[in-house]
Amino acid sequence: MAASAAQVQKTTPRKERGQYRKFLSAPGILFLVILTQVPFVAAIYYSFTNWNLLRPDSRGLLPTDDLFRNFGRILTNQDFYTVLLNTVILTVSIVVITFLLGLGFALLLNRPFPGRSLARTLLISPFLVMPVAAAVLWKNVLLDPSFGISAYILSLFGVKNLYLIEEFPMASVIAVVSWQWIPFVMLILLAGLQSLPDSTIEAARIDGASGFSMFTSIILPHLRRFIEIALLLETIFILNEFGIIFVLTTGGPGIQTTNLPYQIFLEAFSRQNVGRASAYGLFAIVLANILVTIFLRVIRNQNRSEVAA
Repeated sequence: MAASAAQVQKTTPRKERGQYRKFLSAPGILFLVILTQVPFVAAIYYSFTNWNLLRPDSRGLLPTDDLFRNFGRILTNQDFYTVLLNTVILTVSIVVITFLLGLGFALLLNRPFPGRSLARTLLISPFLVMPVAAAVLWKNVLLDPSFGISAYILSLFGVKNLYLIEEFPMASVIAVVSWQWIPFVMLILLAGLQSLPDSTIEAARIDGASGFSMFTSIILPHLRRFIEIALLLETIFILNEFGIIFVLTTGGPGIQTTNLPYQIFLEAFSRQNVGRASAYGLFAIVLANILVTIFLRVIRNQNRSEVAA
């Protein structure tokens, strides 16, 4: 009886602490729900309206027989599929480029060499630049056809007055966004490399393992979790890219560099059609969820294969 009473006294404070923690976390959860779900519900509602900023009184729902008008006009518009393809191309290209270069720089900075601290600072600095400022820098200093650095380099080969942004708009956007996001991937992978025990690498060297075999058998498996985190977060952020496209190409020429966030901006503030912009926003949410779901399923399948092995 005494033992059972002592167990009750021990478990009761634990239950009270658990309830107290739930009570303390409730405001944070409520704030998160309001911050994320209220705009989402509002976007769903406005996607079924014909609200136009030029007609402030047109916020009512569309007629029942034409309730899905905004979605139908989007799906029957060929520009939508071009914008969708642009979004996928931008996201996949940037993620691949930043991963490869970020991994290379992380491997470089993980080795001691003179000036490593300065090199690390210089490599991190692009991530600290605001996207709009980065676009202005590239547009006016690097890629300007008259007095940009690229114009000077091309003139050495006899090429003059070549505006790279107009000739290669998609490649220009990919280059600028990749330049800014390489440090993000590099820092996460560098943290992963620094968490790898030196004794593991030394033991592999003593056993006669080559650099390539150590990279594929030890380093990459160790970095897998860090790679997953870096690529997942980067994918979510790149899907929302807007500022660099707005300053660098304004979505052009035509719609060659227009992605879904920029298309939403055009619908809402250029064509003044908030209803259709909300419908585009829902398509963007669906695309983001599809890409993230595919990514998470790949990760889950890898984990299952490792457990089975």
